[in-house]
Amino acid sequence: MSRHDASRPDAVRPDAVRPYTRAVLALGSNLGERNDTLCAAVAELVDRPDVRLRDVSPVVQTRPVGGPSGQPEFLNMVMEIETSLDPYGLLEHCQAVENRHLRTRDVRWGARTLDVDIITFGGLSSSDEKLTLPHPRAAERAFVLYPWALMDPQATLADEPVAALAAQAPDFPGIEHFADDDSCESGATG
Repeated sequence: MSRHDASRPDAVRPDAVRPYTRAVLALGSNLGERNDTLCAAVAELVDRPDVRLRDVSPVVQTRPVGGPSGQPEFLNMVMEIETSLDPYGLLEHCQAVENRHLRTRDVRWGARTLDVDIITFGGLSSSDEKLTLPHPRAAERAFVLYPWALMDPQATLADEPVAALAAQAPDFPGIEHFADDDSCESGATG
């Protein structure tokens, strides 16, 4: 019997199409042309047939959380996608987009041109060292939760309303809507 015998129910054909899974990604930037970087990253993240854009949030401006003091303020947003990539394939894709924007990882939570985090991947839970899902600190970060709630007021994370989690997050005070936040919204299919 061949390795790819289609008569076997567990057979994996090389040309088999994986089902699409919804995922939420968080994007942030506090170096360079922040808004342009975020908008370019949205386009690059969905510029392949195995990733489709569902929605994007408005852009918000936030103070840095953690990391070295004296960093510039961040622009943050979230986006919802559908992808046929597996979680690790999506992680590699997100990191490739970060690298195209000259992302460096010299200092944990340091200033960066672009940060792309996978917040959720369907209903998958994983405590893998390379990729923990849902994102382990997302439920405490208003810079993720608030734009997510603006994009999807009914969203939940670990069965908790994202909007309520945002309001309780320590970094919620001081979040501002970014004045030029509509340029990343083109292409959302909702």
